[in-house]
Amino acid sequence: LRDVYSSSPALGRYFRSAQVVYYSNASSTVFYQLEFSVPPSTEGFMENTMNPDFIRNVLRQNIYDEE
Repeated sequence: LRDVYSSSPALGRYFRSAQVVYYSNASSTVFYQLEFSVPPSTEGFMENTMNPDFIRNVLRQNIYDEE
């Protein structure tokens, strides 16, 4: 995750860290926490760039690119 988000053109400059919060071998479930450094309030920044769907799609696109 660190490599994915730190090299992202859209999120790389804001990305600070990623850590696994919970991992289950039995169900192949992983919960992780991402930390971003957000600039002072910018119109639409939180609604667009820091939108959870957008952040998930950056990871999803990276997975598709590797296939």
